[in-house]
Amino acid sequence: MNQKNNMDNQLVFEDASAGSSLAEKMLNKVPEVTIFFWIIKIMATTVGETAADFLSETLNLGLTITTIIMSIFLIITLFYQFKAKKYVPKIYWLTVVLISIVGTLITDNLTDNLGVSLVTTTIVFSIALITTFVVWYRSEKTLSIHSIHTVKREIFYWCAILFTFALGTAAGDLISEGLAIGYWKAALMFAALILIDFLAYYRYKLNAVLAFWIGYILTRPFGASLGDFLSQPHADGGLGLGTVGTSALFLLFILSIVIYLTKTEKDKIKKSANY
Repeated sequence: MNQKNNMDNQLVFEDASAGSSLAEKMLNKVPEVTIFFWIIKIMATTVGETAADFLSETLNLGLTITTIIMSIFLIITLFYQFKAKKYVPKIYWLTVVLISIVGTLITDNLTDNLGVSLVTTTIVFSIALITTFVVWYRSEKTLSIHSIHTVKREIFYWCAILFTFALGTAAGDLISEGLAIGYWKAALMFAALILIDFLAYYRYKLNAVLAFWIGYILTRPFGASLGDFLSQPHADGGLGLGTVGTSALFLLFILSIVIYLTKTEKDKIKKSANY
């Protein structure tokens, strides 16, 4: 009898564990890290740069009005993102695009409206991002994006994402404009750093979580420099495609991929991962 009870208890424990594991996977609010993830991420960073310029300069809304409008849209989208019980591609990636724009605008406001230097903003946002990671890890004992299944972790996650975009904008502008390196050279430099991070992970077994966040941070200034190179006029070292054309082109690509992922569910997390 005791043996049977022990076996029954073990089965109950195993079923509860399996149910808990399944619930966590269903509640995970982020996509699988695939090639599609990085393609959309880079495009979103480019849109963040070009769309911010389009709204504030081309439409003459100004940085302050543009920041208020886009922040309101971001807050509304975040409401639906937090309300969702699992990863929903259209909501998640809309949030990423909007937070990319807002992150860009935050840096632009500090530098253009308040006169804060790019060196200072780069340092400040670096400290803010590191602090977020430290507090996140101390609280949750992990920085893995595949464990985003509680409200607290999702708050940490989006705070980190916002600071990566703000930092990337500051660092990208500092390299390409502040140091007068130029847009395409800055883009190539950040692309090289991303490649080094990629090789360090796949060839030299760099910690997966660390490699992911390094790549995530570097793709922001890469995308920003790429966006400026495509949209800015020839006189400023760009290709002169304009903010309208560049933004529309990349948004179309993002929309197409998100529709594809929604139908195929290729970026849904199907197994546990270490990043």
